[in-house]
Amino acid sequence: MNAMQTDSAQFKAAAGAPWWQLPETIRRLRADRAYLRKVLIYGGIAIVSVVGLAMWLMGDRYVSTDDAYVQSAKLMVSTDVSGLVKTVNVKEGQFVRKGDVLFTIDPQPFRIALANAKSQLAQTVQSIESLKSSYRQMEADVAAQRAQVDLDSRNFRRYASLLKDNAIAQATYDQSRLTLAAAQEQLAAAQQTADASLAKLNGDPNIAPEKTPQYQQALAAVDEAQRQLDHTVVRAPFEGIVSEVDSLQPGTLVISAMSAFSTTSAVGLVDTQNVWVEAQMKETDLTHVKPGDEVDVAIDTYPGHTWHGTVQAISAATASSFSVLPAENASGNWVKVQQRIPLKIRLVRHPGDPVLRSGMSAEVEIDTHHRRWYRMLFGD
Repeated sequence: MNAMQTDSAQFKAAAGAPWWQLPETIRRLRADRAYLRKVLIYGGIAIVSVVGLAMWLMGDRYVSTDDAYVQSAKLMVSTDVSGLVKTVNVKEGQFVRKGDVLFTIDPQPFRIALANAKSQLAQTVQSIESLKSSYRQMEADVAAQRAQVDLDSRNFRRYASLLKDNAIAQATYDQSRLTLAAAQEQLAAAQQTADASLAKLNGDPNIAPEKTPQYQQALAAVDEAQRQLDHTVVRAPFEGIVSEVDSLQPGTLVISAMSAFSTTSAVGLVDTQNVWVEAQMKETDLTHVKPGDEVDVAIDTYPGHTWHGTVQAISAATASSFSVLPAENASGNWVKVQQRIPLKIRLVRHPGDPVLRSGMSAEVEIDTHHRRWYRMLFGD
């Protein structure tokens, strides 16, 4: 029975009561109404207080932001060699797998360079073999000259003995001495020439050509020419969807990224597997957020669909810390601004989920599992 029905019953009872009991009945009705009013007022305040306290104790668990966007690995795929584009093997929006050919550079100049490097390598081998043969000839010349020095030395000693006995003329003795000196100088020169040739052979007269510095240098030139030829075929470094293809046409001159300040011709590639959400969180919302916390993500493009994920990383610096022109707070007109800290969220994706594209707007809600009542009762 509600209050209106109770009042109606009381009024009917009062109407049937004797006339001398009517004042008492009215007083009693007024007292009941005042009591009911107090119950409603204080009861309502108590209910609101309990609900508010419960919300406060259970609150501070979830933090959210709508300043979040879908991100994915993306790359302007070019090459480190310069040349003319020969073929473009993909179309705008085409899905490619890792290793698929995106476009090719005219390989003919690089084939010529490779052939030239190989011929230089072969010539280097011939030069080394020729040097080894020349060294063997020099060793023979040194041995012959050493024998000549021995002969001239014996003749000189013989003439010196004869000169003491006045058996020969002084001119004959002088000629013998000069002949010995000349032979010794020729032996020293021949030995120096042989030593120089041996040094070019790393001190080993029987060294294999592959172990010489000259061969290694020529081989490096061949490898570099082969590398540049291989890089005329530009392949996808990872699977994804290609873009920016229309700017690249056969006949376009591609300037090597190593020769220019920026890539002049390339094909855009957006990874479809490595996708995450980057949220710019307020610094005051990150008090209890930590890597591994569960996250619910809603994409504006797909209302009603929720992705689940986890906090993968929290940036070690605010977004403004990486600004080219950071804010200066040295002046007296400084105004404190709440900073934003980037947060990376790894998504759990399932077959059949809608397609996520880089740059889509998102809303994230992070479950920090922080509960005030638990902390008040049990501590941290």
